[in-house]
Amino acid sequence: MLRMIQDYGITSLCAPPTIFRFLIREDLSKYDLSSLEYCTIAGEALNPAVYESFLNLTGIKLKEGFGQTETTLSLFTTPWIEPKPGSMGIPNPLYEVDLIRPDGSKAEDGEQGQIIIRTPNGKPLGLYKGYYRDAELTHDTWHDGIYYTGDIAWRDEDGYYWFVGRADDVIKSSGYRIGPFEVESALMTHPAVVECAITGVPDEIRGQVVKATIVLAPDYREKPQDALVKEIQEHVKQVTAPYKYPRIVEFVTELPKTISGKIRLVEIREKG
Repeated sequence: MLRMIQDYGITSLCAPPTIFRFLIREDLSKYDLSSLEYCTIAGEALNPAVYESFLNLTGIKLKEGFGQTETTLSLFTTPWIEPKPGSMGIPNPLYEVDLIRPDGSKAEDGEQGQIIIRTPNGKPLGLYKGYYRDAELTHDTWHDGIYYTGDIAWRDEDGYYWFVGRADDVIKSSGYRIGPFEVESALMTHPAVVECAITGVPDEIRGQVVKATIVLAPDYREKPQDALVKEIQEHVKQVTAPYKYPRIVEFVTELPKTISGKIRLVEIREKG
């Protein structure tokens, strides 16, 4: 990919964060990437550590967005606004985007809620018409003038949205609600971690505990694993809240992904 950018003067690159996680591990000084004007993220949330590393190496600010198969881009970082590392950006004016609590009331700034699209005037351009031959599933996700994305986020005082995780992926442990993305972002600041996936594992005492499935950087693959597990756990405790650290850590050579490069959490849970 780097050679193609150089040889063909590519100006715009859009890829899942997985791609950028591996690009920053390469020696970018070997390539002329001066033609690149925009690099954008799709498919998964972007870890701030990856954003900062890519910016330091290339001078380019990665611009993130959020959309679904059922929608076009509903949150985005346009060329004329300043990106915030780890944020999905601001609402696309095509949609009436909002956050709601589980009881349906509006979530306040700084409070987690489900991302929805309000449709008081019917279907806006870009929103799906429904699921093929499945009226029941269509009604489950879109009814009473609201389309429910099933994704959890929070909004800051500047109107930027920050991804937490799929509603089904949020981990409930000892009364705490833990977003997989915040644990993943903490892990990605450790030099041993190339990429990782966070899932919840059933636990008799806590309900669920956090599990981290990690692909290690080459320099760390031969180190004693027990000591490395403890080091990584302590690192997460320091970077984020102590109760969010992964009590279970598994090292793997690769993570299962879709054809577009998104990590398949459902497959990791099934195998786990």
